[in-house]
Amino acid sequence: MIVLLMTVALNQTPCADAEALIMAAGERVALLDVQGAAARLTSRRACEDVAVAYWYLRGLTAAREAYRYGGSPESLEPVKLAIDELASSSSQTRAAEIARIVLMAASAAAQSEREEMGLLLDHAIALERQQRAAGLPGAPLLTAQEVAGDLWLQVHRFDEALRAYRDASEQVGPTRRTTLGLARTAFRVGDLAGACREYRVFVQGWPPAAGAPAELEEARTFLERPQCGKPAQTP
Repeated sequence: MIVLLMTVALNQTPCADAEALIMAAGERVALLDVQGAAARLTSRRACEDVAVAYWYLRGLTAAREAYRYGGSPESLEPVKLAIDELASSSSQTRAAEIARIVLMAASAAAQSEREEMGLLLDHAIALERQQRAAGLPGAPLLTAQEVAGDLWLQVHRFDEALRAYRDASEQVGPTRRTTLGLARTAFRVGDLAGACREYRVFVQGWPPAAGAPAELEEARTFLERPQCGKPAQTP
């Protein structure tokens, strides 16, 4: 009877569904909805693994928003909070450390501090590669290499963005984020054929049941250009 009660109690612990929550958040990240992914994790922030993923995703969203305001101290407060939370993580895992460094890079990007951002990204990517080589996880749900592409694109360093997206595609496989990033960056460097190709892949790979976010409409609109040839098959 005691064993049964202990088993029931264990299954009812707040962290019992942590893995399922992280998987659900990962599905939102795969659909480019980082903010929605963080929202999925809010209720289980007391669980260490969930907390690391939550603060990482929340910090990335806040840093992107802060960029719109020139990286002012006030706009970066939510990013600083996320960085502090990851620094005080009781697990002190390498994944939490990588996430913290990536957020520091995102904070630098919000202020257009490209040199500092680049150094931090290089460090985070190197740590993540070490983790992967050892069969261990890197930053949760969104790799440092993928974020590097987004941040380089954000600060208008297109050659670096292309390299980061390509590296991410080679290391963890192509994702919707890297495909979209490659399309946007190809256009910015004047590679119209490459942009058409990547946008077409993005549209054709979008799940029909996932709705039509702004990124999908962006891709469809781009593919209407005469230079892109045959219209893409849309979900």
